[in-house]
Amino acid sequence: FVFLGALLFIYAYQSGMELPTSETGKFRSDYLFPAIALQHQPFIVGVLFLLGITASTYASSDSALASLTTVFCLDFLNFDKREALGRPTKTLRTWVHVGFSVLLSIICIGLYYVNDSAVIQTLFKVASITYGPLLGLFAFGLLTKRTVNDKLAWLPCVLGPALSFLLDKYAPVLLNGYKFDFELLVVNGLLVFAGLWLLSNKTPGQTGGKL
Repeated sequence: FVFLGALLFIYAYQSGMELPTSETGKFRSDYLFPAIALQHQPFIVGVLFLLGITASTYASSDSALASLTTVFCLDFLNFDKREALGRPTKTLRTWVHVGFSVLLSIICIGLYYVNDSAVIQTLFKVASITYGPLLGLFAFGLLTKRTVNDKLAWLPCVLGPALSFLLDKYAPVLLNGYKFDFELLVVNGLLVFAGLWLLSNKTPGQTGGKL
């Protein structure tokens, strides 16, 4: 994809076409492919592009919606217990699927109106905030043998992303103009890791007590 994007950018530059931008004047790289296919290529190329992007979008969204529906039904609605008791689940599962479809549509429309950069860049930025707890928990379990107080484990998983969001927002002021990019994920994970460490004890096989 990076190679294809570079080729498209070179083509746009050599052909002298105007690069697509947002309302704030930022270059929108995710608009470049559609602009070339629909405005600067034969009609059949535009048709094939629309068919291809529609097919890939349906495949990705279908798998995502199926996963969300399954996880919500099993982990939140306890469908396994409902089925064991003989309660019907088909209608409820359908409504859950429809609900996630509507929610996903709202998120896509919202991103269109509030985002002024490439969608993939925005997704990575959001992932830098939301994936911090996952990274911190995985690293803590892999690198240490300490036991965490389960009742308080959620605390660093909430505070880590919150502090990372504030740090990203105020970093230019606090750090003399420095702006975080995707390395914010590492900072987020370290904050969660540190919080888990403070809430953990040494294993019973080791000496010492709580920190």
